[in-house]
Amino acid sequence: MQKNYSFTVPQVLTKQRIDKYIANFIENASRTKVQKAIDLGYVTVNGDLVKSNYLVKPEDEIEIELDYPDKQDIVPENIPLNIVFEDEYLMVINKPPSMVVHPAYKNYSGTLVNAIMYYAQQKNDSLSSLNGFERAGIVHRLDKDTSGLIVIAKDELTHRKLSEQFFNHTIKREYNAIVWGKLKKKKGEIINKLGRDKRDRKKVAVLKDTAEGGKTAITHYEVLEEFDYLSLVKLNLKTGRTHQIRVHLSHAGHPVFGDETYGGRDHHAPNLTASKKAQIKNLLEEMPRQALHAKIIGFVHPRSNEEMFFESELPDDMLSILGKIADKIKS
Repeated sequence: MQKNYSFTVPQVLTKQRIDKYIANFIENASRTKVQKAIDLGYVTVNGDLVKSNYLVKPEDEIEIELDYPDKQDIVPENIPLNIVFEDEYLMVINKPPSMVVHPAYKNYSGTLVNAIMYYAQQKNDSLSSLNGFERAGIVHRLDKDTSGLIVIAKDELTHRKLSEQFFNHTIKREYNAIVWGKLKKKKGEIINKLGRDKRDRKKVAVLKDTAEGGKTAITHYEVLEEFDYLSLVKLNLKTGRTHQIRVHLSHAGHPVFGDETYGGRDHHAPNLTASKKAQIKNLLEEMPRQALHAKIIGFVHPRSNEEMFFESELPDDMLSILGKIADKIKS
C-alpha cells in the first residue's frame, strides 16, 4: 500500500535532524528507512530535496513517500527522447505531456527516468546519482501533465551546482498557459502564501497571511493573446513552490484550462451560449491535462560558466486549442 505523508513543522523549540524528526512523527517508520527515503529523493522540504542532516525549521512543508521503488524495480526502457541540448555534463530535454518524471507508486515504468537510463546505457554514458539512483540526474521537477523543458545532470558536481541555482532562484523559467477568461490587468504579479490544503493534503491552497505554515510564492504574468473565453499567458516564477502557477491562477479566478485539480475543467466564462458550451466540451475532451508548458529555461553552465538559454515550441495539443479558438473568432 502506498504510504504518503505531508505536514507542516510547528514552532519547534530545539534543533532536530529531519531523519530523526520524521522517524518520531510516523508510526513504525525506522530511522534507517527514513534515511533511505531521503537518500533516494523521496522526501522534500518546501518542494526541495534535502539530506538526512537537514535541520527542520518552523513552517517547513515536508512531503514524504515511503513506498519507494527498489533498484531492481526500475529498468531502462527504449522510450524516444526529445533532446534539445547535450554535452558531456548535462542534457536539456523537452518532456511531452502525460509523462511521469520519476518512478513512484503505480508508475515504475514509462517514466522519463526509464527513458534517460536507457539512453545513457546505449551511449555508455553516466548520470548523476545525487539524491538517489532513481533520480537519474534529474535536477528539478515537472508535474506529469505539464510539458516542457527539464534539465538532467551527468555527474554530481554539475548536479550540485545546478541545484544551487534553483535554490537561489537564479534559474530563468518561463511557462505558457492557456487560462480561463480575460485578466483585468494584462501584466502583473501574484503574491500569496501557499501551503497544503487542510481538506485535501494532495492539493495546495492559498493561505491567509496570518495563518501558520506555508511559504510566500511570487508569480509574474503577462497576457500574450486574448480569445473569446480563454487567454494565452506568459508566466515567470520568482519562487518555485509546488503547483504554484496552477494555484495562483485558480485563486485569481483564471484556472489553467483543463486542470482537473484546480477547477480548470469547469466553465469560467459568463453568458455561454449552447454552441459555445458544446465547443468547450469538445476542447476539454481534446485537452485531458492542464494546458501548461515549461517553455523557456536559462542557467549558467556549471562547468563553462556560460549563460545558456533554451526555448521550446508549444506542444501540439495546446497549439490545436489555440488554433480552433482563433478560427472560431474569425468565422
